[in-house]
Amino acid sequence: MKKVGLFFGTFNPIHIGHLIIANHMVEFSDLDEVWFVITPQSPFKVKQSLLDNHHRYQMVFEAVQEYPKLKPSKIEFDLPQPNYTTDTLAHLDDNYGKDHRFSLIMGEDNLKSFHKWKNYETILEHYSIHVYPRVSEGVVEHEFKDHPKITRVDAPIMEISSTFIRKAHKAGKNIRPLLPYTVWKYMDEMNFYR
Repeated sequence: MKKVGLFFGTFNPIHIGHLIIANHMVEFSDLDEVWFVITPQSPFKVKQSLLDNHHRYQMVFEAVQEYPKLKPSKIEFDLPQPNYTTDTLAHLDDNYGKDHRFSLIMGEDNLKSFHKWKNYETILEHYSIHVYPRVSEGVVEHEFKDHPKITRVDAPIMEISSTFIRKAHKAGKNIRPLLPYTVWKYMDEMNFYR
């Protein structure tokens, strides 16, 4: 049974912070693999700054080439919108559940609002959650403090954001050290976020 951590995000673009956290999860927790689940562009709110699904998938694909335990996933691209994590998990279980056991990976900032997620009780009943530290406001709900399904992983705190990268790149700043080389190359060739 392969234990897979699901790391959800728009990855617009994927950067070294994402890779460091995913790699830390797979090397220093009980996970065998981490799948980057790329959130599709919602047909309900088209954002100018969000690249097409296939471009963001391609950048994740490029970023994880040298890491056999990290995989890109476009599983959410084909699910009906609006889509909720609980639906994605059900879909993954239907398709891969025989030989995979799925966990969620989330930053502590997301854990603070987890009680607002659709069917969060059901998610916690059936899946474990691996939490990495984030600098953020607010408090974690009492019910999540010492929950047996929630594991805190002492990963490095990454204060790098895709938003910062996009803005800095547009302003002509050199942001190359923040991106895997292959991602930078693809982004530059395609002239993204200018």
